[in-house]
Amino acid sequence: MGALWDPIDPAFRADPYPAYRVLLEDAPLFESPYGLLVVSRYEDCLAILRSSGTSNDFRKSPRFAPAAEDEEDITPSFLFLDPPDHTRLRGLVSRAFTPRRVEQLRPRAQEIADEIFDRATITGSMEVVEDLAFPLPVLMICELLGVPAEDVDEFKEWSAATARGLDPSFTWPPGMLERFQELRSRAMDYFGELIARRRREPQDDLLSALLQAEEQGDRLTEAELFSTLNLLLIAGHETTVNLIANGVLAFGRYPDQFALVHEDPALVRSAIEEILRFDPPVHMMGRLPIEDIELTCGSIPAMSELVMLPAASGRDRSQFTAPDTFDVTRPDNRHLGFGFGIHHCLGAPLARLEAQVALGTLARRFSAVELVTDPPPYKDNITLRGVAALEVKLAS
Repeated sequence: MGALWDPIDPAFRADPYPAYRVLLEDAPLFESPYGLLVVSRYEDCLAILRSSGTSNDFRKSPRFAPAAEDEEDITPSFLFLDPPDHTRLRGLVSRAFTPRRVEQLRPRAQEIADEIFDRATITGSMEVVEDLAFPLPVLMICELLGVPAEDVDEFKEWSAATARGLDPSFTWPPGMLERFQELRSRAMDYFGELIARRRREPQDDLLSALLQAEEQGDRLTEAELFSTLNLLLIAGHETTVNLIANGVLAFGRYPDQFALVHEDPALVRSAIEEILRFDPPVHMMGRLPIEDIELTCGSIPAMSELVMLPAASGRDRSQFTAPDTFDVTRPDNRHLGFGFGIHHCLGAPLARLEAQVALGTLARRFSAVELVTDPPPYKDNITLRGVAALEVKLAS
């Protein structure tokens, strides 16, 4: 049982679902060798996400210690803040991510997808991550924020490092902290120049809107602006890259399900929800209990280090019928792939739209997806789990 949940093990990263099954059935509250309390069942994860007795601000933990001296003065993104700061910052940004505003982006997303699949039609193949899953969401979030598309390479490495930085520090490779600090400094310089440019020449983008809100007295400090931009840029595409790639992987592994979407394109919406349940982009969510919490799996003491496994909760037999079956027609799919409660993923409407466009266009234009390598190689990431590359052959 000691090695049951071992995120350092490459075999676990490649396929954590057998371990999740054991956790769900035999150890729903698991104390890992790393000192973390691991919760896997759907009902318990949902109770934690609903609870007002937990915090997302880990600086409140008595064990909190900045990894470096300069981190003491860093303002976290609103993802890692509690009300009222979380409420204020999220409220400023949420105006750009309403379902109505996001739906207006569909034509542009479709235009990008069509260009990508036009090339794939000629070659009959695709490296999904590099050709589709990365460029579509990154171009969309750049346009939404007001980041010039030609600057993508400026933050590509920083984005990857930030995603890796969401993992527990005991999983980091040697030298990662120093590299992370170097890249953060470069990112701050880049965003500083971009902010100054937008102050001089406002555009019709989210960055200009945030600066306007700041000027109207909404108390958005420079540090808050940087952390918000960083969160939106990274979260705005890293998770969607994994969502799209995981979807193509599932279509390749379950050709009967791909055929259903090919024959009925309207099924792409429920297919996206099934991907978010069956193989979601986010595999870990942390919370800090600020009071004792009673769950069906046991008691969580205040100030313990608590981790939820939303990907495990999606395989919980008490919540989902035949949970290990990939079913694009699954009804009432109340997964936790985007979280729940006040920290429910702000960009969920945009991620859904991008995945619908990417996978819906794939299903309309091609009759079969063949995986060149299965299993594919995976990134080292644990929290945001995803394939590193995915070669496919496509039949028109």
